[in-house]
Amino acid sequence: MFVDSHCHLNYAGLVEDQASVLARARDAGVATMLNISTREREWGDIIATAEREADVWASVGIHPHEADAHPAVETARLVAMAAHPRVIGIGETGLDYYYDHSDRDRQRASFRAHIAAARETGLPLIVHTRDAEEDSAAILAEEMAKGAFPGVIHCFTASADFARIALDLGLYISISGIATFKNAKDLQATAKTIPEDRLLIETDAPFLAPVPHRGHTCEPAFVADTARFLADLRGVSIEELGRATSANFFALFGKARA
Repeated sequence: MFVDSHCHLNYAGLVEDQASVLARARDAGVATMLNISTREREWGDIIATAEREADVWASVGIHPHEADAHPAVETARLVAMAAHPRVIGIGETGLDYYYDHSDRDRQRASFRAHIAAARETGLPLIVHTRDAEEDSAAILAEEMAKGAFPGVIHCFTASADFARIALDLGLYISISGIATFKNAKDLQATAKTIPEDRLLIETDAPFLAPVPHRGHTCEPAFVADTARFLADLRGVSIEELGRATSANFFALFGKARA
């Protein structure tokens, strides 16, 4: 019934007992998971997990926190790795000015290199943005003008204005367990307005466990709780929301469908 469009199965908290994590996800109705990479040294393990598990797919990318540690992110290297049959997305990439773990110019250069790889491969760009709406929007618009590419704003927490910009650029928006938090009123208001055919759901596991699991390690099974909350918020059945978000995932990540 559900797709977890963004999780980190090889991160501490999940990787130690990955088989049980996957079993609980399947029991919860999660039929597909996209295992996201954030550093080059992870790529081999993440792809190996996708090779081993038929319902798990992989991405290749460098998180903006890691941009300084990857000073020469090469589009060609991303493109070459993306040729693997189990790799279906480019990222996560983007801008994070909240923590500023990497130089902002380096983050912006890395972001553009990933966009070029998404454009060249046709694989969706998986975008992280935090406290960087203006620059994220500008780069996405500038690069889209050079040639269209598919993509998703993952773990959306930005403004309603940024949501409109992303949607106008043809991007999808993915909602995480943050939407279930009682202080997330603005995000909840935005989540109600996302067109049904552009909405994805995710956990970002092992982070951001939704209500009623706050304080625990998040895992892909919990995407069902976020789906239940969003279905109620949007006034639809959980079955309808599950069908729509799953169909949207395979529309965006067409390599997995094929």
